[in-house]
Amino acid sequence: MTTDVKLKFKLTASVKLVDGNPSSWGAIWVRVDNKNNETGFFDNMGDRPVVSNTWDTYEINGYIDKNTLSLNFGGLCMYNGQFYFDDFKLFVENKNTGELEVIKLDNQNFEKEIVNNKVPGWDHNDRALPNPSNKKFNFKLANDNLSKNLSLCIIGANIEIDQTYIIGKREGYSPQVGTLISMLNNLSSRVERVVKNLDQREIDHLHDEKANSIGALIMHLAAAEKIYQLYTFENRGFNEEEEKFWGPALNLDDAGREAFKGKDVDYYLNIYKEVRAKTLEEFKKLDDNWLAKIRPGSTDNNHYYWFHVMEHQSSHLGQILFLRKRIPPEPNINLKEKKKID
Repeated sequence: MTTDVKLKFKLTASVKLVDGNPSSWGAIWVRVDNKNNETGFFDNMGDRPVVSNTWDTYEINGYIDKNTLSLNFGGLCMYNGQFYFDDFKLFVENKNTGELEVIKLDNQNFEKEIVNNKVPGWDHNDRALPNPSNKKFNFKLANDNLSKNLSLCIIGANIEIDQTYIIGKREGYSPQVGTLISMLNNLSSRVERVVKNLDQREIDHLHDEKANSIGALIMHLAAAEKIYQLYTFENRGFNEEEEKFWGPALNLDDAGREAFKGKDVDYYLNIYKEVRAKTLEEFKKLDDNWLAKIRPGSTDNNHYYWFHVMEHQSSHLGQILFLRKRIPPEPNINLKEKKKID
């Protein structure tokens, strides 16, 4: 959908949620994709989720303009429950009259038969779920309201709730240890999300001659967590072999700039994840009393050391975000064809 002027649009639909759990919610959504791979208007009702078990009509109002490449919309289901949708309507402003005019949509009332768990006229996308194994949505047509004829019912079952943004206890850990683990994992998941799609040029970029690359900073986070593993779990520092591998990452500066380049993001993330796996394994052997223990000759307890690991990751996440925004675009190489000289 393209236009040379700014135009309003409105999307409406009837939605309800039945048998959901506290984390379940439904919605309608709209995303405007602009030219040059930029995102324009977006609304997924995250600030006003549908949790009611009775039919109601919801709407999203937005606009398209000369930068618009496409207008995308649909229904959203989060986690378990029966999500009902019906009566999708899209209205776009007529640039001559200023009136909102209805746009005909294919199967907007869900009267067409579902075949092989696919709804005719609609695309399916499971990006909302964090784990591919969680993708357990099934589709059926329902007739629970005679005035609506058929409606679409999307059933989410046996979907594990993403705990990334729930700070608290974790199975297999004592209460305070589990809460600490939930915070550590929240930060590491955010680091991974920020960097996972960067290419080698972006990972290696140096903002200035004194800066560290994003790749080096990921290694630095892994190295800092590694040294605190050794210090708190084994009561020691790096041995000679470990110092050779981890020293440049822990200290950064010139050694880090020299050591960490020419590798893709998976190289760094795999090391980062291996270190975290060790942390999770070791903490299962410990309890809240260990966290409270003060080391001999010190005024710090073990809880402080691992709080420091957590806030250290938060600090460098901010630095990574700063650096990512300042990566220059890849230069265009324009090779002019040389004229042939006879």
